[in-house]
Amino acid sequence: MIEAGLSGAGLLAFHGFSERFSLLSANAFSSPNATGYGPLAALPTKNTAELLLALPPDFQYTVFSRTGKIMSDGRPTPRAHDGMAAFQVGRELRLIRNHEINNYLGKPGVALDANAYDPLAGGGTTTVVMDPKTREVVKDFVSLSGTLVNCAGGSTPWKSWISCEETVLGPTEFTSSEGGRRGGFSKHHGYCFEVSAKNNRAVAPVPLKQMGRFVHEAIAVDPSTGIIYLTEDIGTAGFYRFIPRKRGKMEAGGQLQMLAIEGRPKYDTRTGQKTNVALPVSWVDIANPDPPEAELDNVAVYKQGLAAGGATFRRLEGCLAGNGRIYFTSTSGGDKRLGQVWQYSPSGKDRGTLTMLFEVTDPALLHMPDNLCLAGPDRLVICEDNGITNHVRILTSKGQMVDLARNIVPGFETREFAGVTFSPDGQTLFVNIQVPGLTFAIWGPWDRF
Repeated sequence: MIEAGLSGAGLLAFHGFSERFSLLSANAFSSPNATGYGPLAALPTKNTAELLLALPPDFQYTVFSRTGKIMSDGRPTPRAHDGMAAFQVGRELRLIRNHEINNYLGKPGVALDANAYDPLAGGGTTTVVMDPKTREVVKDFVSLSGTLVNCAGGSTPWKSWISCEETVLGPTEFTSSEGGRRGGFSKHHGYCFEVSAKNNRAVAPVPLKQMGRFVHEAIAVDPSTGIIYLTEDIGTAGFYRFIPRKRGKMEAGGQLQMLAIEGRPKYDTRTGQKTNVALPVSWVDIANPDPPEAELDNVAVYKQGLAAGGATFRRLEGCLAGNGRIYFTSTSGGDKRLGQVWQYSPSGKDRGTLTMLFEVTDPALLHMPDNLCLAGPDRLVICEDNGITNHVRILTSKGQMVDLARNIVPGFETREFAGVTFSPDGQTLFVNIQVPGLTFAIWGPWDRF
C-alpha cells in the first residue's frame, strides 16, 4: 500500500542533445557558474505566498501535492515525493509521481487500494491531473500501491511510467548490519512496475521480474529500438539493458544484460576516468535476473554480470534517452566522489561506446547529480542530492553550469530535489522536494538564456 499521511523523464517536445554535447572539453567545468538566467533570489509562491524556492528574475512557481493533503480519491497524499514524469492525455496534463516510502519491516494494515501488490508495503505512485493553462490540480489519486521504496523510474513512448523499487526486501525477516529488523513482507520486492498515464484508478500491479531484482533507480527507453536501460543505486552497481521479446510488452519477458567494456573485463569506472574518452562496449547476459539469493544479497544480479566481465559503477541514479543516446548519472562517482555524468551511444545491435561527459571536482558547480531531464536540444536539467545545499542546475553543451533553483523550504533546506520533468509543451518545469513532500510548477522566460 501507499503509506498515508506522510521519487525524471525526457521532455517530449524536445529531441535530445546536439552532437556538440558529446564534444565538451576536458576542462569545460573548471570555470565558475555561468550567468544563465540571472542570480537566484527567494521568491514567494503564486498560490500561497510562501518562500520555498530561490529562482532567477521573472520566474514564477506554485506549490501543490503537499504530504498529507487529501486527494480526490479521499486518501492523504503520501510522503517522500521522488521520480516523476509528465504526459499529455487528451486535453489533460498528467503527472505520475513516485513515493520512496520504506517501512523496512512489513506491518499489517489496510491497503489503500484493493489492487495493492503487497498490503504490508507502503510505497507506490500517485497520478496528478492538471489544467495545462492554469497549472492547477484538477484531481489526484493513488495509481500504484503495495510496492516499496519507489525511487525513480522513467517514461515510455507508449505513455506509461515504469516505477522502480530501490530495495530487495521480501518475506525473510532479518537483522541488518545497522542493527534494525528488516523484511517480513508478504511479497518479494526489488522489481519494476508499469503504470499507464491513461489510468483513472490504481493499476493491478505486475512485477516485471525479468527486468531484474536489484536496487533499482531509473530507466530510459530507446524509442528507436524499444530497449530499456536501467540504473542501479548502490556502491558496486551495474548499468543494464533489457531487450523485451515484444516491444512495449515487458511482462512478456526478455533478456537482461549488463554493460561491459570490450577487451577490459570487470572494468571499474568509479575512479581514474578521463573526460571524453570513448570506451568500446559489449553486453553480457544475466542468466538469472530474479535469483532467490537476491533477498539477502542486494548485489546478487550484479555479481552475475561482474563474473561475466561486466563493468562497475558507483551509485547510478538518473537516466534518460535523447538524440540516439542514453545519459545517466553516477551520484558519488569520480575521484572526489562528487559525481559523474555518462553517455552511452548505441552502435548496431550489440555494440556501442561509453563516454564520461564530465566528472565533478568542484561542489560549487554541481554536487552529487541525481534525477535529470532534457531542456532543449543541448541542455540537461539536473537535480542535486547532497544533504547540504541542493540546487536544480542546467548543464549546456558549451560546458556552462547554470543555477535554476535552490531549495529554501524553511527547516528542510538540505533536502533533495527529485523528479524533474517538463510539461510536453516545454513551458512548465515540475520538480519535487522529497521532504517534507512538495511538488512545484515553475515557469518563466525559458528563451532568455
